Amino acid sequence: MNKIIKNAMILTAITLISGCLLGLVYEITKEPIAQAQENAKQAAYKTVLAEADSFEDVEVDEEAAFEPLVAAGYDADSIMEVAVAKDANGKEIGYVITVASHEGYGGDIEISVGILNDGTVKGIEMLSIGETAGLGMKAKEPEFKNQFQDKQVDVFFYTKSGEEGEDKIDALSGATITTNAVTNGVNSALVYFREVLGGGSGE
Repeated sequence: MNKIIKNAMILTAITLISGCLLGLVYEITKEPIAQAQENAKQAAYKTVLAEADSFEDVEVDEEAAFEPLVAAGYDADSIMEVAVAKDANGKEIGYVITVASHEGYGGDIEISVGILNDGTVKGIEMLSIGETAGLGMKAKEPEFKNQFQDKQVDVFFYTKSGEEGEDKIDALSGATITTNAVTNGVNSALVYFREVLGGGSGE
């Protein structure tokens, strides 16, 4: 009986010590991990809006976003994150808006869109995408993403006929669903930018 009690006490002590050590490790690593995540986010923002020197997260107004997105036909999209972009002097020059499109062939596609105050899209980046290899995954390639770059339009349309125009995006071959999801995601960011953030009004 004494042996059982002794073993139980040893196990309890080991459990307590292990728990304390895990807690200590968590406290030590919590801040560096959070900083690494923040650095990764800042780097991603910089990819889509290189003109900015820093980015500051702002609260997403989901309630305000709902009506204009639905009215524009983008009810399958959600605004995930918004960051105001500032230059080296602290002046606000635009926004980075992260959208989740729920229309992807392989699931949700998360896209960050960099937009200057005048409504010019400076770049887009896929943060999360799980489309078909060799087809929808080509949305990550510069050849596709760069079609949105440096364009100032109200809305983008994709085309399968090679039609030209500032607002036209060549669809990915064999991946119309992915093309549609990404295009709608970028358009959703533009709607939020104009209707909720009040952007694109000649600032």
